[in-house]
Amino acid sequence: RVTGVQTCALPICQGAVGGQGLELIHRTTVDEVPYAICPFQNKVLIGVGRLLRLYDLGRKKLLRKCENKHIPHLVVDIKTVGERIICSDAQESVHWVKYRRAENQLVTFADDTTPRWVTTTCSLDYSTVAIADKFGNLSLVRLPQSTNDDVDEDPTGTKSLWDRGLLSGAGQKAECIAITHIGETIISLSKSALIPGGSDSLVYTTLSGTVGMVVPFTSNEDHDFFQHLEMHMRGENPPLCGRDHLSYRSAYYPCKNVLDGDLCEQFNTLEPSKQKGIADELDRTVAEVSKRSEEHTSE
Repeated sequence: RVTGVQTCALPICQGAVGGQGLELIHRTTVDEVPYAICPFQNKVLIGVGRLLRLYDLGRKKLLRKCENKHIPHLVVDIKTVGERIICSDAQESVHWVKYRRAENQLVTFADDTTPRWVTTTCSLDYSTVAIADKFGNLSLVRLPQSTNDDVDEDPTGTKSLWDRGLLSGAGQKAECIAITHIGETIISLSKSALIPGGSDSLVYTTLSGTVGMVVPFTSNEDHDFFQHLEMHMRGENPPLCGRDHLSYRSAYYPCKNVLDGDLCEQFNTLEPSKQKGIADELDRTVAEVSKRSEEHTSE
């Protein structure tokens, strides 16, 4: 049985002489377990419990510069995009934070309206972030173009109720532009181009060892074709256990703006009569539908 106060430390190491190992410089004791660390403007952002802190490197320990106390439960991930900081909470999705250098403050200027139990995130551009949660959902969340990140903190809590925004959180809210249920807990996300000269894709890995990817459509024609193909495949090729495909992909949140490539790929496994029926509905031949599905699923 362990009694007393358990302390956590942040060790700072550097490469040893000859590059054969690491040499300990110093340790810094913190109040709670740090779950997330991210470099930021020659400093380091560290999530200590529910606190987001900015540290600078000192001679004997890390020097705390400022902190944000408005993360609800536990900081599990930190990403930076330019001047913006994307801080993920264990239960309340992501929060966008801006570091105000003149006032030395970390100010939350936007957050999400939907609770998400975040496992990992990936920044796609300056305003868009991909979020994976522990229930197997993958979401794309974007800040509106009208978002203003130059906001002031309200330490006294006297700001008017109509200025506090929806759900008593930040004054500005993100929009969910796409979401689907993967079915497995995603533990890593990465934006990368797997083919030289190809478009960027969102690659994910899951707890059970699956490696998958989400590919953006480059034309409305492709999107319409696969949307109708997916609709026909839902009716002609139902799951073996009898569960509705759309209800599975919408297990926790309604599926939005994501098509199931695995389902479309099963077109080639159907009986010739069903393939002919679907191709006729799409005003194409069986060979055209088969070739097009193979080209896009192989990407």
